[in-house]
This record gives sequence, structure tokens and C-alpha cells, in this order.
Amino acid sequence: MLFFSRKGDRTLISDISAPRAIKIPKKLKVEELTVIFNDLFSDSLNTYLEGGADEPLYLPASSICKHNRLIFCQDYISSALHEISHWCIAGEKRRNLIDYGYWYYPDGRSGAQQKIFEKVEVRPQALEWIFSVAASHSFTVSTDNLLGEIDTSHYFLQSVLEQTHIWCREPMPERGLLFAKALSHFFKTQPFSSSLYQFS
Repeated sequence: MLFFSRKGDRTLISDISAPRAIKIPKKLKVEELTVIFNDLFSDSLNTYLEGGADEPLYLPASSICKHNRLIFCQDYISSALHEISHWCIAGEKRRNLIDYGYWYYPDGRSGAQQKIFEKVEVRPQALEWIFSVAASHSFTVSTDNLLGEIDTSHYFLQSVLEQTHIWCREPMPERGLLFAKALSHFFKTQPFSSSLYQFS
């Protein structure tokens, strides 16, 4: 069964350096991020970004709430960008389901379970990396498996890196492109150069 990362705290990978990102004075604030997202998608797709939760969650519109809610952990910008990346990739049918209809293996996954995680997480984490560079925010590839029996594989790291390079030269998900362009406009960045995405 498919699943993906749902935690606000990111798992650090000790054997690699953090990816390079654009260095500019302006620092992203969670309130700005929320406004940028909601300005783009609240009217067009009836979806609102909000923080303050103990755990991230996507809730489609219902009789209780008339709009879709994309909820991230506390005021963690990395959690918000990660949840946005999943939302940008999810298709219309998935966006009509709570948490897109996925079931999540908890921390402490086995080697086999971690391989499934890595397969599903490549595209969301690549898109999150692009968002992070567009907003001049730090990014770390996440294993989300502090208690697990294996470390993140080199194949996963390379797959995330290769996907960012692909999206620098080929079309990315439409909502992801709109959001990345909005961030780059606000922060005066140029996030679509593959040279920005390297493990140093």
C-alpha cells in the first residue's frame, strides 16, 4: 500500500551535506507562505493552507467545512512546503479523499517498507526542494524513519536530485509550477536552474 511522509520534523541525513540554495536577505515567514498559497488557490480550487496542527492533514470539503483544508505542523515552513508538494501532485480523485486516501506506516519502518516510502516520496521531495529554493528556505531530504532499521539509500537521494533536474528542463505539475513561480516572484529568485540542485 502506498504512503508518504507526514511529519513536520525532518530526519537529517548525516552522511551528506545539505543541498545548496539561493542566498538572499529576505527570509520566508509562514504568514507570507500562507497568503501566497491562499491567494493562488482559495478561489480557483477552494483550498486553504493553514498551520498550527500537531500532525499534518489534508481534509476535503464536507458538510462541516465548505472548503478543502491543507494543514501543516505548527508553524514549520518545511512541513508546509512538504504538504503543498503532495497536494500539487495529487490528482482530482485523490483530492476528494482525506489525506488523499493514503495509509501511513509509522516511524520504525522495515527495510521493505522504507523502499516503498522512498519510491512514493521522490516526486514530492523534489518539488519541495524546488519550492525551498524559490523561497530561499533550507531543505533536507527526509527519511522520516528515525526508529527504522536502515538509512536512506543513495538511490533515493539520487532519484530526488534527478527529478529536480528533470523539472528544471521539462514541465512539472501545473499547480506546482504556479506556486513555484509565485514564490520566485515574491522572493526575486530563479529556481529553475539545475545547477542549484546538488549535494555538495
